[in-house]
Amino acid sequence: MDLGELGSFLRSRRDRLSPEAVGLPPGSRRRVPGLRRDEVARLACVSADYYTELEQGRGQCPTEPVLHALAGGLRLDPDETDQLFHLAGRPAPGGARQAVMQDALRQLMQRLEDTPAMVITDMHEVLVQNKAAQALVGPQSGLTGIKSSFLHHWFTVPATRDLYPPDDHDHHSRLLVSDLRAAVARRGPADQASGELVRHLLAASAEFAELWGARHVKVRHEEYKRVVNPALGTLKVTCNSIVTADAAQRLLWFVPDDPDIVPALRALDPAEVWRDTPGPAFGLAGSWG
Repeated sequence: MDLGELGSFLRSRRDRLSPEAVGLPPGSRRRVPGLRRDEVARLACVSADYYTELEQGRGQCPTEPVLHALAGGLRLDPDETDQLFHLAGRPAPGGARQAVMQDALRQLMQRLEDTPAMVITDMHEVLVQNKAAQALVGPQSGLTGIKSSFLHHWFTVPATRDLYPPDDHDHHSRLLVSDLRAAVARRGPADQASGELVRHLLAASAEFAELWGARHVKVRHEEYKRVVNPALGTLKVTCNSIVTADAAQRLLWFVPDDPDIVPALRALDPAEVWRDTPGPAFGLAGSWG
């Protein structure tokens, strides 16, 4: 906890806000460039004296509800809200927010209509897939919470592993866990989402617990893999990735060894291909047209 830096941060965020931006009248005798302290206090539903103490680096550390109220009153964005919590020595709420695909990856996805491509988070949550990727590996997006992570399904739903040949299962288990360990380290011990996922997997899977205990770390980049597709059989593909600057999301695209596979995938209906196949489709195939 750093109350001095917390006060300076609050003051900087207050100075940048105009009264009009938060629905307050501008007034004719305003001596500060942004909001007054009493105005921020009113917006956050705290006393003016308490807010003044916070800006001066004094008083008691604010509770999580008060921090949320201050973040709302000061119109903080998600990154600024996380910083506010960090300075107050509280767990940042960032990990609890639903992941949203970053604009840069969205723009790239729009240019890959003819290539199997998908965007995932560092927790292996599938945010979006194009039709070719749905046909190749099954529809995997559209879930929330723990079940949105491919790791959950890999270690708790045996049929998920039908996506790869049995000889490759141990290899993929090791890669998934070592990649997750790297992501957990980047996010830090206060991150709620990664902590919850790890605790869930430790309780649900002895295999995961053993691999997690080995403490291997390896970030996944380009890799060569075999994919078992119900319509096209076992396909050999190179999986490439582009990672965002914060390493929170990555764009994956698949290049089959056989160039004729791509037009064959585009001709398939993912809902039909994966309709009777549990595992990677997670029972969602019927929702894709």
